[in-house]
Order: sequence, then C-alpha cells, then structure tokens
Amino acid sequence: MTKPSLPELLHAAVTAVGGMERPGQVTMAESVAAAIDDSSHLLVQAGTGTGKSLGYLVPALAHGEPVVVATATLALQRQLVERDLPRTVEALHPQLRRRPQFAMLKGRSNYLCLHRLHEGVPQEEEEGLFDPFESATPTSKLGQDLLRMRDWADETETGDRDDLTPGVSDRAWSQVSVSSRECLGASKCAYGAECFAEMARERAKLSDVVVTNHALLAIDAIEGAPVLPQHEVLIVDEAHELVSRVTGVATGELTPNQVNRAVRRAAKLVNEKAADQLQTAAEGFERLMELALPGRLEEIPEDLGYALLALRDAARTVISALGATRDKSVQDEDAVRKQALASIETIHDVSERITNGSEYDVVWYERHDRFGASLRVAPLSVSGLLREKLFADRSVVLTSATLKLGGDFNGVGASLGLAPEGTEGEDLPVWKGVDVGSPFDYPKQGILYVAKHLARPARDGDRGDMLDELTELMQAAGGRTLGLFSSMRAAQLAAEELRSRIPEFPILLQGEETLGELIKNFAADPKTCLFGTLSLWQGVDVPGASCQLVVMDKIPFPRPDDPLMSARQKAVEDAGGNGFMAVAATHAALLMAQGAGRLVRATGDRGVVAVLDQRLATARYGSYLRASLPDFWYTTDRNQVRRSLAAIDAAAQKDEAQKDEA
Repeated sequence: MTKPSLPELLHAAVTAVGGMERPGQVTMAESVAAAIDDSSHLLVQAGTGTGKSLGYLVPALAHGEPVVVATATLALQRQLVERDLPRTVEALHPQLRRRPQFAMLKGRSNYLCLHRLHEGVPQEEEEGLFDPFESATPTSKLGQDLLRMRDWADETETGDRDDLTPGVSDRAWSQVSVSSRECLGASKCAYGAECFAEMARERAKLSDVVVTNHALLAIDAIEGAPVLPQHEVLIVDEAHELVSRVTGVATGELTPNQVNRAVRRAAKLVNEKAADQLQTAAEGFERLMELALPGRLEEIPEDLGYALLALRDAARTVISALGATRDKSVQDEDAVRKQALASIETIHDVSERITNGSEYDVVWYERHDRFGASLRVAPLSVSGLLREKLFADRSVVLTSATLKLGGDFNGVGASLGLAPEGTEGEDLPVWKGVDVGSPFDYPKQGILYVAKHLARPARDGDRGDMLDELTELMQAAGGRTLGLFSSMRAAQLAAEELRSRIPEFPILLQGEETLGELIKNFAADPKTCLFGTLSLWQGVDVPGASCQLVVMDKIPFPRPDDPLMSARQKAVEDAGGNGFMAVAATHAALLMAQGAGRLVRATGDRGVVAVLDQRLATARYGSYLRASLPDFWYTTDRNQVRRSLAAIDAAAQKDEAQKDEA
C-alpha cells in the first residue's frame, strides 16, 4: 500500500473539523514535515486563521514518532485534546491504518491529591491541628467547595482541576493538592495506586502525542529529572511566550511569610537547637526585609549576605535533623515531614543561589502593597539554557502568530539561544524561519492609525490630550472598543474619566470581573468597551462587530526600573550590542503584534488599530515596530480615521438591524 501524501492527510483532517484548507496551512504542514524528516528546527509564523494546530498535528501524526506539544494557554490545551486531536485521529485513521493515542500532562499540583483529600492538610502550629473539612463550616464558601470536591473525587476520572466545574478558589484547591516536592511518592503513599497525577504520567508514557504547557516543559529542561516521556519531536505553540514562562520557572523568591511558615512546619520535627537556629535566622531576615527598598541589587549588601548565610546554614541543619526526630503528637508524620522538607529546601536553595552570586543571575527587592517585600533572583538570560536543553536530541518546531519582528526571525531566535538564521558552526542548532502569511487581507480589512499630533507620552505624566483623542475615536466607532493600556493605573484612570464623559458606552474594566466574564459581556453588546492591561493584549478573541477599534495608549516598553529587563539590556550593551533594540524594542514589538492581532479574527472583520503614541510615527525605532505588526493600511490623518470608523460602525449597525428584522 502506498503511503498517503501529506496534502491528502491534511485535506481529510480539515474536512473532519469543518474547516477550509488554506495555502498557508499547506505550506506550514510541508515545512513541519521537512523539519521532522531531517531532524532540524523550524520557527514558523502562522497568522490568525491559518489553522496552525492542524498545520503541525497532521505532519506530526503522519511521521509516527512520539510527539510533545507544549502550549501557553489552558484554552488551547483543551482545544487540542477535546476537539482537534480526536477529530484528526479519526479522520486520518483510514489512511494511516492506526489510531495514534494522545494525552494531556500537567504539573502535579494541577491534580487532586487523594492523600490530602482523605488525611487533611498538615497544619501549622499557630493555626492548630485540624481537618479542614471539619473546620470549614458547610455554610462557608470554602466549606462548600471542599465538600463538593470530596464528592467530585468519587466520580472524576482525571482529578484534573480544570475538569471541575464550576471551579474553586486557589485557597480551596491548595487544601487538596500538593507540589512535586510535597508529594510522598507513589510507593510510600497509601493512595499511590489510585493517584491521579501518576495515572496522567502513565497515560502520557503510552501516548503518541502528549499535550503539555510551557511551565512543565521548562521544569523538564531545568531540573534535570525528566517529567515528560521520551519523544522525537517537540512542538511549541504560542512560542512567543516561551522565554517569559521559562524565566518564571527559573526565578527564585524569598519572603518573610514563606520563611516563617517553614519555621512553623519544621518546629515539631527537629530538636530544639535546630528549631531555634532557624527561628533566629528567620527573625534576622524579617527585620532586614522591613527596610528593603525596591530595586536591583548589583552587589549583595553585607547585612543581607549575613542574613542569607544564616538562613542557608539553619536550613541545612534542619534538613539533616528532620530524619532523626519523632514526635508522638504529630499525626500523619510522613506527610508533615515531606511538607516541611519541601519548604525548607526551597529556602536553602534560594539562599545558597543568591549568596553564591552568579554573574548570570539578577537579584532584586520587590515591594507589594498587600504582600510586603520579597527578595527575587532570576537568570539574566535563558537563551543558553534553551539552546542546550531544548534543541538537543530532537526536532523542535516553534510556532506563533508573532515570531517575525522587524522583518526577520533573528530577534526571537536569539532569545531562544539560536544564532542568526543560516549561521553554521559546531554545536549550533540548524534552523529555518518560515512565514506562511495569513488568510486575511490586512490592507483592506484594517487601518493602523498613529496619533502623530499628540504630545510625546511622559512617564506618569498627564495625558489629557490622549483621553480627548480616545473619546472621539470611541464615539466615531459607536463603542466597539478594546482598550489596551501599558499599566493598570492608566486603564483605571481612562475608564473612570470616560465613564463620565461618554456614559452611553458602558466600559468594562479588567479586575472588576473574571476575564472570561468580561470578554463574554464585551462580545455580547456592540456598544460595550473593554479596558485592561497585559492579559488582554494576548487573551481576547472576539470576531465580528463588537471589536472594531483596538486602542493602545502607548508603546509598551518595559518600565525603566524593571530590574530584570534593565539588567538584560545592560548585558547586551556591555557585549557591544544595542541593548534597547535587543530587549526593550523586542519586548514592545511582541506585545504590539499580539495586541494588533486582536482586531481581525475572521475574514469579514473590519476596523482600526489606533496607537496613541506619536513615537510610532516619529522615532527611529518606529519603523521596526511597524514592521512587526500586521500589514494594515497606515495613516496619521485623524479626520480620515474618524470617517472610516463612522462608516464601519454604520455598516455594522445596518447588519445588526437586518438580523433583528430577520
């Protein structure tokens, strides 16, 4: 029997999901197949509407080797496992003569822990030893959630938090879940044989395709102990997010609350001398943190160095002593010890990492209004780690709607540890960048408007002219506006001001309701507008007439006082590069490309992306940022853009009236 061709397989899969074949999707599938066949690496930019999930799933399934797909968002993980994979597997079965198996795998804390559920949470001394199920009254929200989870545990097949509907708060979930460090291990746990996390791992081992998230991929790469099963092909979807997710996993933190919690957990399990040593170190650290001012620590101050050494040494003493002491009053001693050990090991590891003072780490203080001060340490760059851990021993495909910045893939490639495309050399991963375009006609469907006449935005300065401009644009558009702001404060000020200026257009503000609820309400009413910050730049998918104006208040450069970004920028400059372009401009370009991508989500969409920051038109780097955005028709003519918005609004109103009559 002849092997089915890739176009035939793709056609069968697209037909099964009720989609339409697009030239970009065919190009993508062929590029992915070629990269897998010759064990090379591929960066592929696939615009919204390309159908990129099938563009990588079909060649991966046809190849027949084990595949891991890592994505950033829960929504896409679910879409792959619940919709795209089942339909694709069925559609390809007649031609492949096999049904590839697939499974989802997440970090351990995403699964219900039966030991926690039945034995209760080891409680801190100050809180008293009690079973949370008994202490949380059935009338309280926490009590109701816990009782509901107890019932759910008897019927769920996965124990996956995301299968519990309605969901529960983080506080409630923490009562029934454990981190990998807190887990007793299947062999020591009374419930090991029925453990949901272990069952998920077993399913993953037996599967041809494992769908996971960027965080678990990062843990697998960083911690050395493999979490993911062996695989020949790695596909990273939403790859523009990967560097920040890996950085997050590689970031360590110490706070007084965390240290004090560890002291309470360990107190009953070690001798008095060890407990006192840790208590004294914790008090010294807490006193120091009360005086901490936000900002980067280029050198560790002497007093902080002493405090961290004291914490590290006390933690080491406690870890050695934990195995020896047995206290008859402690219930479920193994679980209590494991939880204590997990929190003490974290303190030891972070203290030691900071005191060792690697030139590749950035250390800084942060201060939060609600949670107080924290000490943080993060890698200056994750590119070396990614080059070494990600691109060895397997073919890697990275895809997103935004990977090509300023006209090429080299900026994103460099952040992933890749040399410029086409560079050859020993130990250099071989890779290729492919832009498969978009099914949308951007110059006809959208306008990029830059408000060149506005004053240059100053940090925390008054932006009355920007608010006047925003008011007029929203009136011309008849509402239908997604406002993307560079800070939460800017979003709040704009919402407050415009709610009084134009009350006929309801304004939803991020934080006043869950994100899902906000997006649903925004999509439901054309007059309604939605304002917010970071997660809205990439998390909104509202095709149709409810979103015809996307506004960015200013170019979203990182804050000048962001310790990690400014350290990364300085490192590039010290090496002779352009730190501003490599770090700040690349960061802004990615966010702006994502933000602009909110406008056109379907072939019938029309609208305007308005950037209320003259620098996009006037600054030297403006052309680089514009080259990173979809190819919209470009103007700085404010009257032209108002007329266009009014015409788009009139057409939408006419369509809505016709639908109402029908």
